[in-house]
Amino acid sequence: MKKELKMPSLLPEDRKEKWYAFMRKGSTRSILSSLICIAGGVLVGFVILLLLAAFTESIPFFDAFTGLFIILGGPFAAGNGADVLFQLGDMLLESTPLLMTGLSVAIAFKTGLFNIGAPGQYLMGAMGSLLVALSIPTTPGTAFFVWLLALAVGILCGMIWGAIPGLFKALFKVNEVIVCIMTNWIAANIVSWVFYSTGERYINIAETKTKFIRKTITNGVMTPKFGLDKLFPGSHIDISLLIAILIAIGVYILINKTTLGYELKACGFNKDASRYAGMNEKRNIILSMIIAGGLAACGASLWFLNGQNDFLWNTYLSLPNDGFNGIPVALLASNNPLGVIFSSIFLRYIGKGGFNLSGYTAFNEYVSNLIIAMIIYFAGFSKLLIEVITKRQDKKNEARLAAQSAAAARESMTEREQMPDSPKTTEGGEN
Repeated sequence: MKKELKMPSLLPEDRKEKWYAFMRKGSTRSILSSLICIAGGVLVGFVILLLLAAFTESIPFFDAFTGLFIILGGPFAAGNGADVLFQLGDMLLESTPLLMTGLSVAIAFKTGLFNIGAPGQYLMGAMGSLLVALSIPTTPGTAFFVWLLALAVGILCGMIWGAIPGLFKALFKVNEVIVCIMTNWIAANIVSWVFYSTGERYINIAETKTKFIRKTITNGVMTPKFGLDKLFPGSHIDISLLIAILIAIGVYILINKTTLGYELKACGFNKDASRYAGMNEKRNIILSMIIAGGLAACGASLWFLNGQNDFLWNTYLSLPNDGFNGIPVALLASNNPLGVIFSSIFLRYIGKGGFNLSGYTAFNEYVSNLIIAMIIYFAGFSKLLIEVITKRQDKKNEARLAAQSAAAARESMTEREQMPDSPKTTEGGEN
């Protein structure tokens, strides 16, 4: 019988080499730092649950352990299968605006900018989309094209609004944080004024929700579902998250595989060096903020074009939370566009667990916000964690290389000692 040939297994040194190469990757270090942030936040949150249970007579002590499992269970802690599917569908839909604002903040970070103006860009995108979706009469055959136009107009409004802090930063050296804060409140007042001045045309009088704009479904405009509503019955899910994921992949390709992405990152590392290298740093700053504004606005457009979500038009006193929540999403993902997908879904996942908390324990549902807040707090140290992991891996690698060099030197000396003496020659040249 013929013997089967077996592939030789990797030697221990080869495995170590592959392991060190894997740990040296930037993506690996980013994932590790994010996992440490999550673990730290959950641990501190659990301690808070224990303290609340210990010092509150109405909360049994073991509810702290039950509460932790419920929060970590997310929508899967809802109870029966129908409730799980309902909450899971809504969780995926609610992740969409968070994902898009996280991308908005992340791409600005890549260019060395802090886009705290995502709330204003979000509002402008919502206003542009709703005005188009509710103004153009539709039929079943034209509704999709009106939806597509509304989405495009919303993104365009956000891009224009994002360009303002980019222009001030590039042309006048004004700090983008200051301009972003100003444009946030200007946008809030513009949105309030626009919908107030139109009277009852867009306000949801029919459902007596006078503080909200009519849902786009009243005009037959809503984001396609492609059967997802049947997969998650009872939820308002549509294809928004799929669109957002495709956009995130596109942003990743833009940042890592294109010349423009290279220039944006180079500008973020050192604007002066990029300029001396022949790159137009002013153009890159403006482009970065335009893209960031469009991404934040796209999140708002996808959310409010769902057909079932209300928009609070009287915004001059408040700003949307999703605009600000994009910052911790980007930090938790270490500004990696693909990581933003997972961090946004994870934070919504924890939020759904908190929603179930009050139904099964004596804790308030907002306790989950403490855990999310602690995760976000730890996420602020993600860069420090990455540096610590990098230094630790470098030290291990240096020690490994030193050990290999010493072993090679000892082996060389041993071989020289074992070599026979060379033959001696006589004065006449004969052996």
